[in-house]
Amino acid sequence: MSGKTLTRADLSEAVHKQVGLSRAESADLVKAILDAMTDTLVTGETVKLSSFGTFMVRSKTGRIGRNPKTGEEVPITPRRVLVFRPSQVMKNVINGEEPGTED
Repeated sequence: MSGKTLTRADLSEAVHKQVGLSRAESADLVKAILDAMTDTLVTGETVKLSSFGTFMVRSKTGRIGRNPKTGEEVPITPRRVLVFRPSQVMKNVINGEEPGTED
């Protein structure tokens, strides 16, 4: 892995170059999209981006965990977690296959 992380600024710059919006407008657009996704996920709804994947929030129940170093039992509180499932198209692209091809 290269260690490079794609940032919000990188996304804004890509929008600026490819769409032609000003840098400020590009940053505002990226922020608006991410805010809309976040707001939707907070309400418990699913965000599905075609050919990319699906973001969803799952509720986990409380349980008893164990500290691996000491073996001590520790209660884990109930919580909500964000889950991402890549689409088959994304999986194919990542594996260097043509989009839409299936084995």
